[in-house]
Amino acid sequence: MIIAVAVLILGVFLAAFILIPRHGHAKKIQSNVSNNSKESKVYTKAEVALHNKRTDCWIIIKDRVYDVTSYVEEHPGGDAILNHAGDDSTEGFYGPQHATRVFDMIDDFCIGELKQ
Repeated sequence: MIIAVAVLILGVFLAAFILIPRHGHAKKIQSNVSNNSKESKVYTKAEVALHNKRTDCWIIIKDRVYDVTSYVEEHPGGDAILNHAGDDSTEGFYGPQHATRVFDMIDDFCIGELKQ
C-alpha cells in the first residue's frame, strides 16, 4: 500500500513537471519568435506606393512602414484608412479620432523602416 501511494505521488510530480511549462523557458521562446518576426527591412517610398489598394494596403507612420491589409475591413473609420494607402498616414494616425489603444496595436503591423 505504501509503495502504491509513493508511486502515485511520484507520478503526479512527474506529470506536473512534464505538463506545466517552466515560465523562464516559455519567455525565452516567445522573445526569440518576436525577434525573428520583427526583423527590420528598409523600404523606399516608391515600394510603399505600390501597396495602395484595399487588398494590399501599406502605410507610413513616422518613417516606419506598416502592412495594414488585414485591418482594412475592421477599421472603425471605414475606408478612411485607404485615404493614404501606399503613402504617409502620420497626420491622420495621430488625429483626435483615434483612441489610445491604437498606439499599442500598430506595432503588430510594422514590417520595416522607410529609407531616408
